[in-house]
Amino acid sequence: MPSFDITSEVDLVALKNAVEVANRKIANRYDFKGTSATIEQADKLLTLIGDSHFQLEQMMAILLPEMTGKKVDVRCLEHGEVQKVGGNKVKQELKVRVGIEQEPAKKIVRILKDSKLKVQAAIQGEAVRVSGAKRDVLQDAIALVKKEVTDLPLQYGNFRD
Repeated sequence: MPSFDITSEVDLVALKNAVEVANRKIANRYDFKGTSATIEQADKLLTLIGDSHFQLEQMMAILLPEMTGKKVDVRCLEHGEVQKVGGNKVKQELKVRVGIEQEPAKKIVRILKDSKLKVQAAIQGEAVRVSGAKRDVLQDAIALVKKEVTDLPLQYGNFRD
């Protein structure tokens, strides 16, 4: 019985590279000279630190195109609240979502069950395994999930015949 997995992975090396390039661009910009504007990365958490809310927005405007250029989907970022740090500094945390959490996984399974396609979907950890009788039905399932789920970067792999 043919099957495939729906996952949500992020290339952490490309993400680190994008953060380093963005930090270099921030250091070279005239309007950031003499400020504490930096982007720090700790595994799956990015922290933007700046002197004002406006600076954070400018840093995001530098970071997001760099991520896109390195083929890192920006939909994997979960934006946190802007927090005031001591003095006149502010910070914002961006959580990098890896894997499909329970609620989105249940949504994908529900979409496939409601579609009346002859496929079975099962949640396996942080992935969703979809199996069906024919390859064509699985391709229809991929097209349906691509159309319905737009807020998560999904990959379709591990295809087995």
